Amino acid sequence: MQKPSLVGSDVDGTLLGTDGRLSARTATAIGRVLESGTPFVLATGRPPRWIPEVADAAGLTGYAVCSNGAVLYDIGADRVISHHGLDPVLLQDVTKVLDEALPGCAVAVERVSDSVRDFDDHHRDFLAETSYEHPWIEGGQPVLGHSRGEVLGHPAVKLLVRHTGMTSAEMAAAAGPLLGDRVALTYSTNAGLLELAAPGISKATGLAEVADLLGVPHDEVTVFGDMPNDVPMLTWAGHGVAMANAHPDALAAADEVTAANTEDGVAQVLERWF
Repeated sequence: MQKPSLVGSDVDGTLLGTDGRLSARTATAIGRVLESGTPFVLATGRPPRWIPEVADAAGLTGYAVCSNGAVLYDIGADRVISHHGLDPVLLQDVTKVLDEALPGCAVAVERVSDSVRDFDDHHRDFLAETSYEHPWIEGGQPVLGHSRGEVLGHPAVKLLVRHTGMTSAEMAAAAGPLLGDRVALTYSTNAGLLELAAPGISKATGLAEVADLLGVPHDEVTVFGDMPNDVPMLTWAGHGVAMANAHPDALAAADEVTAANTEDGVAQVLERWF
């Protein structure tokens, strides 16, 4: 692989360490990428409101592919460029299938606001039903609950499905065949959470949108990832790099395996060219 014309990277488990922070070495490597004039794009399952903290640490002002490709966010302009949603009818239909496939599951949704940094009522962008337990908080914590009707009553960019008694892989195996191609199903943690987006949407489609805007061919793109939600972009890009700590599916999809996120695996590859 020659020096890339665009670099894309997952965030959690890839760019950041286990402490959720960007190391000095990786930050320096990103700085050299930007100094060369090469765009560095975040491609993450995170919603836009979780981007500024990472972007500020990395010195990024360009694009971020958020919500597994469902949202394209302009960091510098603090503006959502585009988004792909699930309508309330589809949300209701899919949730009925999930109840059958995953008895006892709970659901939440991510919505999107035009502005991120200036939007204080972020609770409007994330709604969960009462029984939903957030997987990102140690031990799981109940989230301010809403009725299922409230949760599913408006368009959303992502449907999150939680089951505390199953792994994400088990959930995907049970629900995937029943859902078929009605939604794009993936996961970024194995802690009992599925992430559903509009049909055909993935980090690959989000990065392709960015590449088109910047006039970069996909075979001149290098990407980094670690989980099943990274597989589409790892196979789409000219050079896909998986972390040593990656899920087997990501390892199988990658062209190369670098060191773990705790060992600055992204920086180790970028330092070849920048």
